[in-house]
Amino acid sequence: MPDTDLSHFVNGYTSTAFDLLIALLLGALIGLQRGWASRDKEAGARVAGIRTYTLTALTGAIAGLLSFEISTWVLPAMLLFVTAISVTGYYLQASHSHNFSITGVIGLILTFCFGAMVMADLAVIAAMAAVITTLILENKKEIHALLNKLREHELDAALRLLLISVVLLPLLPKEGFGPGGVINLYEIWWLVVLIAAVSFIGYFAVRIAGKRKGLIFTSLFAGLSSSTALTLHFSRQARQTPSDIPILAAGILLACGTMFPRVLLYCFVIFPELAMALLLPMLAMTVSLYLPAGIIYLRFHDNDVSQPEKGSNPLELQSAVMLGGLMVVILLLASKLQDYMGDAGIYLLAAGSGVTDVDAISLLLSRLALADTISLATAATGVVIAVMVNNLVKTGIAMSIGRIALGWRILLPMLLSLLSGVALLRFAGS
Repeated sequence: MPDTDLSHFVNGYTSTAFDLLIALLLGALIGLQRGWASRDKEAGARVAGIRTYTLTALTGAIAGLLSFEISTWVLPAMLLFVTAISVTGYYLQASHSHNFSITGVIGLILTFCFGAMVMADLAVIAAMAAVITTLILENKKEIHALLNKLREHELDAALRLLLISVVLLPLLPKEGFGPGGVINLYEIWWLVVLIAAVSFIGYFAVRIAGKRKGLIFTSLFAGLSSSTALTLHFSRQARQTPSDIPILAAGILLACGTMFPRVLLYCFVIFPELAMALLLPMLAMTVSLYLPAGIIYLRFHDNDVSQPEKGSNPLELQSAVMLGGLMVVILLLASKLQDYMGDAGIYLLAAGSGVTDVDAISLLLSRLALADTISLATAATGVVIAVMVNNLVKTGIAMSIGRIALGWRILLPMLLSLLSGVALLRFAGS
């Protein structure tokens, strides 16, 4: 045998042996967890443990190898055989223990498939899937506990988020239409999905953590979903319990400060260059609110305040549709105002939008800057104007609904934040 042929022969067998070893290890990983979970059972009382899972993965690998060398029917035949044995074993166990869970059957079938995937040059994917499978099997109690905490309207919200992202988004046309072709339904709805997803994450971060995490956690993540809602809630609470005004002011400042990183995230997803241009002023505005909030919190952290109620659905399709409509209106207004007033029209639109919402205008200004419809500096200035107006509106809410003492504690840091943002804005886009 020539040296070249011998080298290929040896390398081929070495590669095959290495793949079989990987399959064995993946099976042993899952089997280790299954064996640990049933370690208190007597020998022979469990259907499958570490040895069975290891051998099942090896069986899948050998079946995959033989399917290449002998017949493609070997793999499905062996899969049916392993499935039949698994179902029979767990059926006999269930008849005695009255435990009708099929998790063990699915685990064995998956282990067989992971072994076969290794032989199909999918070792990395098989290893990732095996680790995830092991984690799911190991965290049975935690997963069930989380499921028990889930409310019906929250499950409905998750399904709605999947509906607007996975189902509706791919169906929308990607071509622009309308005046100047500025209306692109796919891009607009994608922005809606992005806003909804961030709000959804913020809602559940507060929901899962509960009151035990305290004011800081609640206020920070409320800034991801709705800092306006938290400002309104804490302002009402300040009127009812004046002694809590300092700590309530700290919570409002934290929530309002979180709005800046949130907007920065939106801009980074759409147009990273705009996010980099806004980084310095946004960072300064965030620190200007976080710093006084932290000082207040350290002085009054023993005060116990309640969170805003989370009884409403965190994701409403009607709200998503209205947000999409708002984006269309802003796009059309931006096009017209820029034609008639230039950059001043963009700034006017940003200020008007900031009264009620900063997400839509921030995302759309990012999109316009990406399309080179407006300059980077104009987009950055518009975003800063929107967030400044929005925070001033929330300051007005605190002063009008809460007490003057609450309003002053918020107003001074807000003014400092706005001044620092304006001072550093000249570096944006330069």
